[in-house]
Amino acid sequence: MTGFDAIDALLAEARQEIPLPPPAERRALREELNVSRAQLARVLDVSASTVGGWESGREPSGEVREKYAYFLDGARTKLAVGEAAPEVADASGSAVAEAAEGSGSAGAQVADVGGAADAGEPADLDDVDLLAEPRPCVLCGQPARHQVEGFPQHLDPADCGTGEAPLPPRPAKQAPRGVKVVPVGRRVQAGDSPDLIARAVAAALDQHNGDVEAATAALVKRAIPDAMALLDDSRKGGRYDIVAHPWLPDILRKQTARGADQIWEARPKWTRPELPPGEHQVTALDINGAYLSALKTHLPIGQLEHSEGGDHDRRRAGVHLITPPAWDHDAYVPNPLGGRDEPGPLWVTEPTLRLLLRLAGPKYGLCEPPQIHESWTSGATENLLEKFRIALKDARDRAIAEDDEVTLEYVKAMYSKFVSTMGESNYNRELYRPDWMHLIRSQAFVNLWWKAHRAYDEGLTVVRAMGTDELHVAGDWRAVFAEGRGVTEVKVKDVYTVGTGHPTDDGA
Repeated sequence: MTGFDAIDALLAEARQEIPLPPPAERRALREELNVSRAQLARVLDVSASTVGGWESGREPSGEVREKYAYFLDGARTKLAVGEAAPEVADASGSAVAEAAEGSGSAGAQVADVGGAADAGEPADLDDVDLLAEPRPCVLCGQPARHQVEGFPQHLDPADCGTGEAPLPPRPAKQAPRGVKVVPVGRRVQAGDSPDLIARAVAAALDQHNGDVEAATAALVKRAIPDAMALLDDSRKGGRYDIVAHPWLPDILRKQTARGADQIWEARPKWTRPELPPGEHQVTALDINGAYLSALKTHLPIGQLEHSEGGDHDRRRAGVHLITPPAWDHDAYVPNPLGGRDEPGPLWVTEPTLRLLLRLAGPKYGLCEPPQIHESWTSGATENLLEKFRIALKDARDRAIAEDDEVTLEYVKAMYSKFVSTMGESNYNRELYRPDWMHLIRSQAFVNLWWKAHRAYDEGLTVVRAMGTDELHVAGDWRAVFAEGRGVTEVKVKDVYTVGTGHPTDDGA
């Protein structure tokens, strides 16, 4: 084959990437056909979060792009010839019920505002209030006339700048047949959804003929996609869609390919400068499930918005540029800002700011309030990942009680990899939320700080605080902390003796 023949063959095999409509049109086409994300994800063999990413600007590739393009082209054709008109006209009735029965997705369980939206007022929705004056929508920041459970928001997605506005849940008496309405904030009980974790463990053990090591390795390898599937399942009945790929400000983007962004997580790396005279037996305590517990933190719901000034709105969460206060207690407890040497303003997360503000309050009075210069925030909730966290915690508790190391390692891999790969990662392309990653990590550091403060407050000598889960204390720690493997308990990592009157670095 000549060089020209090879080029001709390459050109013959080359395929142009199929063009797709803009992200907003992708979502509009799907919604006009009353197809849920879960339904579309199922036929494309991806997750619902992946479909959400495509509708927020991320581009699919390869064979799945062709399938997605085929669906969008077919949807456009179907709508153009008017075949979908009866369903579109009856979006508040049987079409929604049909989609809900088939998908089980969060989107299928939202309310029908139907004619009420046309009239300008929601009907029969007890948790929706009409605002006397428009307030910024929790998702897009534009003026909204209604609020749901205290959060101002647009009831019609078409009015919301993000296209992600949630609809309020349908009252139980109006629930279409086949739809289970799960009240917001209610803990998921047994029977609400299948136990995806137990099912995956059983399947892995069966596939590997009971070989525990092989089954564990296989489960750990698939921990990221399984965590995303569990997240999707836990969002059933949730009030807010998770925006998987939002626009982010430059401070949340890496400055170089191998560098970091500008957010300071306040990771502790503290050792007490001096101990009281005498010999001290120090116990290194291991904090169980640090990242698992940290999933309960205030996370921004919508796209981050910029603001300036020194006021902190507790209904919002994000990252803040602050000048931190002086800390005069480093001889006894760690600095809440962690191991930071450079002075001056820095970008901190919501958990760090809330910790500083609390310590500056009248109850503790340990420092001055931080000076807030500017912020990137959105309306927030502490329970966004709560059902996800509970599912993992319950599985972990059962595994410990049953001495099930396979499930224990699987669950640990799920929550740790979920947190570590939601930023810029090649291993998790379904969720791009570096802001969440920073906030969850910082919450773990804040939780460790409070344990150090509790130890000090209860009369223990705090010797070290390191990372997310390491606390060294001298004294009767069992009178302060419960020992065990549960997430509210601690276990012993090491015991050592240090000498007296010398810096602890010399004696440890």
